[in-house]
Amino acid sequence: MSTSKGWKEEQGRLRKELNFKSFEMAIAYINAIAQIAEQHNHHPKIINTYNQVILELWTHDKNAITDLDWKLAEAFDELDVNFE
Repeated sequence: MSTSKGWKEEQGRLRKELNFKSFEMAIAYINAIAQIAEQHNHHPKIINTYNQVILELWTHDKNAITDLDWKLAEAFDELDVNFE
C-alpha cells in the first residue's frame, strides 16, 4: 500500500527511500532527522548507502504502525523540502 510523499506500508512498517545528490547530503539529512526523532522520542531504522537513505518506522512495543509513526513521517516530510 502506498501513502503520500513516498511512504509505503510494507510488512508492518512505514518505509521511504530517498536519493540525494551526494553522500554528504545524505548524511546531512540523517543528522537533521535525528534531531526531529529525538524531539518526538521516537526513532526510525535508518539505512544509508552512499547517496541513498532508507527509513523505516514502526512502534516497537506494539510491533505495528501507530499514530507516532505517522506523526514522525509527517515531520520528516516537512524537512524533505529543504533537501530536494
